[in-house]
Formats: sequence, structure tokens, C-alpha cells
Amino acid sequence: MKDKQFITLGIESSCDETSAAVIGEGRTVLSNVIASQIKVHQVFGGVVPEIASRHHLDNINTVIDNALTEAGISLKDVDLIGVTYGPGLVGALLIGLATAKSLAYALKKPLVGVHHIQGHISANYIEHKELKPPFMALVVSGGHTNIVDVTDYNRYEVLGRTRDDAAGEAFDKVARVLGLGYPGGPLIDEAAKTGNAHAVEFKRVFLEKDSLDFSFSGIKTGVLNHLNTQKLKGETVNVNDIAASFQLAVIEVIVAKAVMAAQRMKKDKIALAGGVAANSLLRKLLKEACDQKGIALHYPSPILCTDNAAMIGCAAYYKYQEGMADDFYLDAYPNLAL
Repeated sequence: MKDKQFITLGIESSCDETSAAVIGEGRTVLSNVIASQIKVHQVFGGVVPEIASRHHLDNINTVIDNALTEAGISLKDVDLIGVTYGPGLVGALLIGLATAKSLAYALKKPLVGVHHIQGHISANYIEHKELKPPFMALVVSGGHTNIVDVTDYNRYEVLGRTRDDAAGEAFDKVARVLGLGYPGGPLIDEAAKTGNAHAVEFKRVFLEKDSLDFSFSGIKTGVLNHLNTQKLKGETVNVNDIAASFQLAVIEVIVAKAVMAAQRMKKDKIALAGGVAANSLLRKLLKEACDQKGIALHYPSPILCTDNAAMIGCAAYYKYQEGMADDFYLDAYPNLAL
């Protein structure tokens, strides 16, 4: 039974995770079921959009049924349906969106479309019940590296973004050339633990003075050039050293800019979000930098860093509380801006 809680059913299918979650009163996770496709895409070294869409179609109904069963409720107990409508892979988004719209129509329940980045930020509300805006958000994932000024639950201003590769994308590409496999983020994080982070001093790219934007394509090229030079010289490549050196160069820039943004906007809280938020060095260095500046740092558990429907349900709840609901013309937007 739902015990008079306001129940949100969240649905997420923006990339290669099919997820459904049941959320009570916006922040309490009653279930959060995720069907991952990592093993499916590992052989290709990255996500293949068409294959991802087919697996979403196969998984979506089972994932929703399991989420409802785990929460101990039925569809008639659901008060609101929230779904990711962008950004992401258009075919993948459409599977979740069509399912959510069908359920909302059949059940006569309100429908709320959620921006994927807003979902990642909202994961912190689930993890930290006391957290409320305003704060600075740092969203670091495979598709995004954004510094976001969160002034209220549904009011955001992007202060900095990547101009080329997102951090997670750079991790994947470097992991590939190092022969570590896919997904690159956790594999580089693990390899770096036994490497020398100062074996190679890759260039830290800060762009123009006071810029909060990011650029990671240069360091990716720097790694490739270093590996080619070693190969030409006949030198042995220490994969762990390269992984550690690359990771440190990327994360030092991310940390510096996040703290700079918080100080510039006079924010005393930073919320870390996105898949790369699970990176152990990022958490460590950002915590140290925040402690030095008197800034409180929040970040979700690893399961809430990955793409999941609990964060989408939470974000949908806060949109609905402000009267934001969508009609059945809601569409998928693969390049949706925040």
C-alpha cells in the first residue's frame, strides 16, 4: 500500500539503461530498477544507438512491472508519471516517452517530461534529504560536463559547459586507446589507483582567463601523441601510469572550475552529479578543495550517479509541484538545452 504518499513513476531510457522507479513524496525511493546494456555494447567499444533502442523496447515493460512489484503497489496507486524527454539518443528516448504517454493516457494521470541533466542534479535530493536550492551543481557524465547555478528546484543557469568532448567521453576514448575496454570511466579509475599520476604531465586546459567552459579533446590527443612517441622509440607503455596522469589532468581542471564558479556566485554548496561523479579521485580532490574554501559538498551513491529513473521521478515531482505538466504532444529532443 502507498500509505497516502504521493507516488511518482519515473521512466528513463535516454542512452543504454532502461530504468523505472517508484518515488514517494519526491525523495523516497520505493524501487529503482535498472536494466543495463553494458555487456551488449562492450563488443563495439561504445553504445550503438539502434541496438540500444531495440533493447529498450524489449526491457521497458518488464522493468516497469518489476519496479511496481518491488514497491508493493499497482498502477492504480500512481499519481504522476515522469519521463526523460531529452537530451539523449532519439530512438532510445522515444521508447520511454511512448510508454510514459501510453500509461498517462490509460490511467488518466498527469505526465511530466524531465530534462536528463535536471534528473542527475535531482539525484542529490534523494541522497541528501536536507539539501535545498540554491547551490552550484557540477554535472560530469559521458555526454555532459556542465557547471550549473541552481537557484530553485526548477530554475537553472548553465555557467560552463564543454566545448568539445565531455569528460566521460574523453575517458571512454582514452580507455579505448589504452586497451582497457568499455565503459572507460570506471576502468581508468581502477587502473589509475596503481599508477603514477605524475609520470606524464599532460597539459591542463583552462581556456580563456575566468572561463568556466571545458575542453578535453586536446588532452585526448595528447595521450595519443604520447603513446605514438613511446611506440616509435620502442619504449614500454605503462598503462596504469598513463591512466593516472590523464585522469589527474582532467579532474584538476574540473575541480578548479567548479570551486571558482561557487565562489564567483557566492554559493556555499556544490552538488556533484552524473556518471563520472562516481570517480574516486574526483570525489577526493573536490572534497579537499571544498573543505579548504568552506564549501559543503554533496554527491549521490554510485547507483544514483548512473542513468536511473529514481532521479527522473524526483525531478518530475518538483516540476509538478510548481504546476508544470505536459500534454500528449510531448516529444523527444536529443539535443535539448537546459
